[in-house]
Amino acid sequence: MAQRVKTKYVHEGKYVAEVEVALIEDNTQWSPYLSVDDAYKLDDVRDALREGDLDAAARYGRIYEMRPVASQ
Repeated sequence: MAQRVKTKYVHEGKYVAEVEVALIEDNTQWSPYLSVDDAYKLDDVRDALREGDLDAAARYGRIYEMRPVASQ
């Protein structure tokens, strides 16, 4: 069984969180997959962004605010 680090992006409303998780690779058909802790981490980030709690979301990674760009 091997692990590799992957950056996941969680988009909720006008915010995006950049969160690093470990993907577990093995010889099963489920591979690659997240650990239960990393899956909960992504859920916690999504919930924090949904509630507008940027401090809680920032504990897990970088937070970005998306803004519309005027087009001409």
